[in-house]
Parts: sequence; C-alpha cells; structure tokens
Amino acid sequence: MSKKILIVDDLHPAFKEQALKLGYLVDDEPLITRAETLAKIKDYDGIAVRTKFRIDAELFAAASKLKFVARAGAGLDNIDDKIAFEKNIRLINAPEGNCDAVGEHTVGLLLSLMNNFRNADIQIRNGIWDREGNRGYELKGKKVGIIGYGFMGQSFAKKLAGFEVDVMAYDKYKTGFSDAFAREVSMEEIVKHADVLSLHIPLTTETKQMVDDEYFFHFKKPIFFINTARGEIAKVSAILNAVNSGKILGAGLDVLETEKFPALAEQNWYSDLKLHDRVILTPHVGGWTFDSYRKISEVLAEKLIAIDSTF
Repeated sequence: MSKKILIVDDLHPAFKEQALKLGYLVDDEPLITRAETLAKIKDYDGIAVRTKFRIDAELFAAASKLKFVARAGAGLDNIDDKIAFEKNIRLINAPEGNCDAVGEHTVGLLLSLMNNFRNADIQIRNGIWDREGNRGYELKGKKVGIIGYGFMGQSFAKKLAGFEVDVMAYDKYKTGFSDAFAREVSMEEIVKHADVLSLHIPLTTETKQMVDDEYFFHFKKPIFFINTARGEIAKVSAILNAVNSGKILGAGLDVLETEKFPALAEQNWYSDLKLHDRVILTPHVGGWTFDSYRKISEVLAEKLIAIDSTF
C-alpha cells in the first residue's frame, strides 16, 4: 500500500515533487480546514503544515498512521513535540531555508531604526524637511548582542560582518561556538555592553514572556531592540515602557504577542504601539520571502529523503 502525505498549507511545489519521486501519494490541499483534516488524517503517513493550525493532541489522536510532521518553517511551537516524541512521530523543519531571509530582515529593521527611515519618509510626505530631527547613528563600532546562536542568530551575525561591529552572542544551550562572525559571551556581558539586542530564540515554556520590565532594567546602556523570533517571548507593554523611559532607543518588531486582526486591535497596548514613532512593525514576514518560500520546501524535501528509509 502506498504511503500518503497530506499538505494542509501553501508550500512550494518542490516538496510535493520530491515526495512523489519517493513513491508517496500526495494530497495537496492548501485550503483544507482543520475539521476536514481531522476527518481524514487517519489515512496519512505524513502531514505538511506551515502556520494554519496547531498539530496538537486532538490531531495526533486522529492520526493513527502518522509517522512524520513536516513543518514548513523554522519553529516547532505550533506542534506538540512532547506527544510526537511519545508516539515516535518524526518532526522535520527547515530553519536552513529561511535563515538568510531572517538575517537580512533583522539588518533592515536595525538600519531603519538607527537612521529614522520611517519617520523621515512620513515627514517628507507631509511637507516636513527635518534634517536635525532625523540625524541617525552609525553601526560601525557598536556592540551587537545576539540572544540565541542557531541558524537565525548565525545568519544575522554573518550579515553584520561588513559593518565593523563587535558581535556578542549568548546561547544558554550551547558552548564553544565562537566563530569568525561572533564571539561567545555571558548574558552579563551583553547586559553590560550591548548597544543593540536581537532575539533569535524559539518559543518554549522557558522563553515565553522572558523579556519583561525586569529584563530591560538590567541593561546598562540604551539599546536598539529587535525581535524577529516569536512575539510571545517579549511583553509588548515592557517594550513600550522601555521605549518611553529611554532604555530602548528604537524597537523593530516583526512579531507580537498577539498577531493578526481583529485580535491584535483588541489588545490594550495596541493603540500606543501603532502610534509610537520609535517602533517599526512588520507582519511576521522576516523569514517569508519569495526565495525562502522555495528554499524551505527544498530543505524539507532533503530531510524527507533522509528519514524516508527509516519508516
């Protein structure tokens, strides 16, 4: 009997094409609902998902044949990995596919903040020519602190190589990772010296709301703050407090605690956030480019080849 994969999200055809070559029957249904998925997932050996819905206890219970979940992206926070482990279901993801996109997006946010691009553009469109008010900062000579030195943190560090900055990286779960692009340091050193702080860590029970008022309190210098990781890691209220107090000179946020409308507009911090001229917002697109759309599926395809023989 042929093995079957259900694709429930919009994936580049590269993944499907490779799965077909491996002998899988592939149902590519990017418009399928969760209810429809629950009704039919019992017939499938694999499911491929991006962000449409959680692969949770309910879905795992319905998926009696499931051998793997392919996550078209970097994080696995929309998958109950504990249950997957208990059921011996393989999880594959593709941080290699969008790390360049995230690294470039992070640099873009940082340069925009340091040089007032957003405010300057708005002012000129409204008849205001203010050179002094839009005087910026240079990256050269600054100390950049990276929290998390996996694929995303490493990509950001590499992108900074030509700016002549001192890149410091802290990773709670790794040691001995200093390289040509960053030097491993303690969190205490980042808190003491950083001019820029960029988050590149996954969302876990340990990191959820890790960045709060107390977190920012310990930094010795005003910083530029970037989050392209997961919104629930950093409390928006704490970010706004730090911006208002001068602890944060500018914040670039690709991710927020609550995302998408109408839910975002209902948050009590949203009205302040959207009006703040020292905050730049993007809609969780740091790792989502035309290029990464293809590369993510190519990486997933390679990983499917690697694990297929184990089934």
